[in-house]
Amino acid sequence: MPVMTQAPNPTREALILAAAEEIDTAGFDGTNTNAIARRAGFAPQTFYRHFKDKLAIFIAVYERWTDNELGVITGAGSAEALVRTTLAHHAATRQFRRALRSLTVSDPEVAAARAASRSRQLEAVRQRVPAFAARSPAAQIAVLFTFERLCDAVVEGEFERLGVEAEAVVQELVALAEGFGGDQEATL
Repeated sequence: MPVMTQAPNPTREALILAAAEEIDTAGFDGTNTNAIARRAGFAPQTFYRHFKDKLAIFIAVYERWTDNELGVITGAGSAEALVRTTLAHHAATRQFRRALRSLTVSDPEVAAARAASRSRQLEAVRQRVPAFAARSPAAQIAVLFTFERLCDAVVEGEFERLGVEAEAVVQELVALAEGFGGDQEATL
């Protein structure tokens, strides 16, 4: 018998999209559930029929963000495409990424969601790059954290404030992505 999957709830989906837009505009601390509901075109009480609180919808937005990021990982045709698409994804969601970094440190639920997301990202890279899977878990995680942090630093302009052009860092990120397997032969 075929497995039946439940269709996404359009109201919930609209709230998630509105929350993503609201967080990207005002930041996590700069928004509230009423603003999210209004942006989605609903009365404020509609929000609470689908989410417990602002943190719950933030995690739902993050799960959606992770799905998009996994599409980047699996869809990139080359290391350079992976880097440039990841940078574009991070740039498009800069405020969200800032909130994510902050909440990961301060909130155990977000920290757990981020750990689950990173596990999914690691698995996607393992599937894509067998040599990456052969590396130790510590090495895999170190590469993921390095790549993630450097992408955020490029998007935030940290390198340029130190006099290093972003394009030079992009090329370093490409080299890092090409070496995900631990050598230059194991590329995406």
